[in-house]
Amino acid sequence: MVSRETRVDMDYFHRQGLSFREIARKTGRDRRTVKKYAQNPELIGQGRAKVERASILDPFVDVIKSWLEDDDQYQASWILDQIRKLGYTGGYTIVKDLVREIKLEKSRVAYLRFETEPGRQAQVDFGDFKAVEPDGSERTLYKFSMMLGFSRTPYCEFVERCDMTSFLDAHQRAFAYFGGVPAEILYDRMKNVYIGKFAGKAQFTQGLMTLADHYGFAPKVAPAYCPWVKGKVERPMDFIRERFWRGYGFKDIQTANLDLLSFLEEKSHRIHGTIGERVCDMFEREKPFLKPLPSTICDVSERLFRKAAKDCTISVEGSRYEVPHTLVGKKIIVRLKDSVLRIYDGEKLMAVHTKSPVKGKLVQLAGLRDAILADREMNARKYGRRGRGKGKATISPVLGRYCIDVQRRPLSIYGQIGGGVGYV
Repeated sequence: MVSRETRVDMDYFHRQGLSFREIARKTGRDRRTVKKYAQNPELIGQGRAKVERASILDPFVDVIKSWLEDDDQYQASWILDQIRKLGYTGGYTIVKDLVREIKLEKSRVAYLRFETEPGRQAQVDFGDFKAVEPDGSERTLYKFSMMLGFSRTPYCEFVERCDMTSFLDAHQRAFAYFGGVPAEILYDRMKNVYIGKFAGKAQFTQGLMTLADHYGFAPKVAPAYCPWVKGKVERPMDFIRERFWRGYGFKDIQTANLDLLSFLEEKSHRIHGTIGERVCDMFEREKPFLKPLPSTICDVSERLFRKAAKDCTISVEGSRYEVPHTLVGKKIIVRLKDSVLRIYDGEKLMAVHTKSPVKGKLVQLAGLRDAILADREMNARKYGRRGRGKGKATISPVLGRYCIDVQRRPLSIYGQIGGGVGYV
């Protein structure tokens, strides 16, 4: 093969007036080769023309492309087995090269960077982190992240549970940290956020909509399988894993959250690689565009609906809790948060219980027995009214209304019935 330098030398000697024979002697090339490049200098730098030749794999290219179009996870070894059943007699290497080329072409996509106006949008995401306790045991923590789209200001915290109450509480702490609320928040299709699409419109969970109505932001959902739409909050996840969490000595979740906020505050003074400014400076420009915080926080405790049984109890997570007897037969609301149960009749708070740490327990309500005995109207309904009681309905000087006429006996008769056992 004639190198580019040799071809340049041939052209140079030819312009000096040397003969083809002399040039061939100086460059060590054939005289005919010298003549070719000397008379056609435009060929210098051009490679040899590619000659298209038929491949033994050509009859199977279309079927291979159709398989990879349906599922790009097919391996070249699997495709080789399938086309051999169709009559392919070649080797594995050309099949592997073709599959790699097709997959590379399919993965070659382009994206358009977009920026949001100040105060316009925030993005939210959850990630899980493995924590090693001081005693050597492992536990899973969940990191809540909210990122302001314009300034890239993050709020992050670790939570113990990835439930609705923890999720919505973290929102309120993020709004307090920012000192305001963005106009809209973008989520992926997590179960705490997204229910589905009905009549072409996204439907969100009741808890999120209650929070959105209280703070005045609009929830948005990203398209399925499109993580780049939430790239502003997705990319810093690895940054925190590598720069903060790797090698971090975990003690407890409260200390970890304080250390994480200190770390983010320190990093906010660096020049951001994308926007070319300090994050803290961008945040000061964005802060006036955030909506003001409401005067009260939103009750984001878990809301359960129960019906009070005749024995004045309701069941919550495997344990039974007593409720006021006036709620029997009613559908009531139970608010559960931080191991505290609050029982409501509509908007009225009726009872408060501490959640039982053990399932199968009965948590009693103080004063319930006395309240039942003192309810004359209910006792009249239960024992005497309209012939539903077993005794005769009479006017009672104690209750003033209906009661049961109970037969009176001396205590000694119970000793005879009990076989000599005395009763007091």
